Amino acid sequence: MFEVFVKTHFSSAHFLRNYPGKCEHLHGHNWEVEVAVKSDRLNQIDVAIDFRDLKTIVNRIMDELDHRNLNELKEFSQVNPSSERLAEFIFNRVRQELRAYPGVSMSRVTVCETPSTGVVYSG
Repeated sequence: MFEVFVKTHFSSAHFLRNYPGKCEHLHGHNWEVEVAVKSDRLNQIDVAIDFRDLKTIVNRIMDELDHRNLNELKEFSQVNPSSERLAEFIFNRVRQELRAYPGVSMSRVTVCETPSTGVVYSG
């Protein structure tokens, strides 16, 4: 099994509804994101997926999140834009895009709010 990953980042604001503390107030993060996909085979040029293709997919999603108040996005109107839900959102969006790449599937998404705290979601 091969696992291919890209790391990226974006900046945004959010607040956690019904949170008993400071995070209930609007605040921002410089989010660090790692997206990993997997494949048990390589294509005709011996790669699972071209890094450029994976970066294009991930960057398109990051552009939707960058410099936004995440609470204002329809995807987070019913759930808090927590690190957990953000990782799940990114995972599902990348998975949709991977339909164009036979044999490649999602492995995991890591979302870090700070250098020392983060979440890994694997579906």
